[in-house]
Amino acid sequence: MITAKSYFSGAGGMDLGMMEAGIDILESFEIDKAACETLRMNFDHNVNETDITKITVLDQQDADVYIGTFPCTKYSRIADIHGTRTGDDLFLHFFRHVALAQPEVYIVENVPGMKKFQVVMECLTRLPNYYVRVECPVNANMWLPQERKRLVVIGTKKPFYNLQYPETKPIKMKDIIDVGTEVYTPGYVQKRLDGHYRDRPIITDLDGIAPTCVAHYSKDRSTRLINDGKSIRPYSVREYARLQGFPDWFKFAGTDNDAYKQIGNAVAVQMGWWAGKEIQRYFNTYSSAA
Repeated sequence: MITAKSYFSGAGGMDLGMMEAGIDILESFEIDKAACETLRMNFDHNVNETDITKITVLDQQDADVYIGTFPCTKYSRIADIHGTRTGDDLFLHFFRHVALAQPEVYIVENVPGMKKFQVVMECLTRLPNYYVRVECPVNANMWLPQERKRLVVIGTKKPFYNLQYPETKPIKMKDIIDVGTEVYTPGYVQKRLDGHYRDRPIITDLDGIAPTCVAHYSKDRSTRLINDGKSIRPYSVREYARLQGFPDWFKFAGTDNDAYKQIGNAVAVQMGWWAGKEIQRYFNTYSSAA
């Protein structure tokens, strides 16, 4: 079986998608306490609650695939508003692991805004001994009722140019929303609806596609609302998780706010599944050729 190691794993959206595609996740590396507890609640593999900047490489167990989903907040367009679009050096530590361990495949998922950072892209796409594909944007709306555009970098030791996108029928919003369910609605939600804030909420109905799930939903549930036909309200934790492709059996550690944060930071599960299927196809291509 193809093995993988996951870095900056968060709640495990990429891990779960990879596993559903037949990839064996050996271990995850994550620093957030609540996310680590979520990983332990849902997976059997080893969860390293650690700072990746403090660990060495060559004395760690190896794997066929290295997965890096390092934080995206300082690469995103929203960071321009706050003056924090500065990039982040955490990518260097994933790069360090790939450069020293030289796995057969490495994969990176991040926001399209990462393309603006030439140093980051040079490191991730010009590594000697690798053929690299940059797919951008890969949109979660191929599988889910959510606009979530992402950049995916796939580096392989052998040529692998023709990535394929599966022909799937996207899940519909009406299959995600629990009509009439009661969801805690802070008072500021109505204030935003009434126009007291600078921006109006983005309201999606049962036939629509939601905007990108964001971790900030843990602090402000008024920016993205659902009209379920009976009321206009925030998404429940379970509905928010479904928007990211998490199955209903998947549990999130901590409070509802912790869950919203983990879900917003996650990789959409189906995006991880697609990446895992492409990795499977890569290994099958060369095992058949041999």
